[in-house]
Amino acid sequence: MTAYPPSPAITVCIDGRRLAAYNRAFARDGRVVGPLAPFVTAIADHVRVTHGVAIIRRDGRSVTVRLLPHSTRALDRVYVPLAAVMRALGAYVSYEARIRTLEVTLPPAHVMGSPTPYPLGAPTLAPRVVFTPTVPPTPRPVWTGSPLPRRTPLPYEAPSTSPRR
Repeated sequence: MTAYPPSPAITVCIDGRRLAAYNRAFARDGRVVGPLAPFVTAIADHVRVTHGVAIIRRDGRSVTVRLLPHSTRALDRVYVPLAAVMRALGAYVSYEARIRTLEVTLPPAHVMGSPTPYPLGAPTLAPRVVFTPTVPPTPRPVWTGSPLPRRTPLPYEAPSTSPRR
């Protein structure tokens, strides 16, 4: 493994806001390298580290980064090339070498409009009352005609079996 002299830390700003991190970003081989957390996790929807790769997703875009064999699964210790990963996720990235700052600008969120359920040019009507404020009384039933049927049985007479005389 090649030993690199320590380089001064690089500041990472996302949408003008400086991100503070315990493990700082630095330059190595002409690239800005930094830990996944908090730099990439600040803009990603989902970050997963498994089997030597980091899978990063944001707004339908997916980036897979191969990790070094000795990398851990802790997101603040997994280093990736920040500019390349953030560009792949749709961010605008610029590096100010004079002040050692990586500026990341996220595109505005897409707002999906839905059509209205009615035409916007249609004339509107003032609301009006469509119900009766007082409940009309229910008419009472009126019984007319013969009285109610009998509730007691009539005596039953068995038919006679004798011939009629």
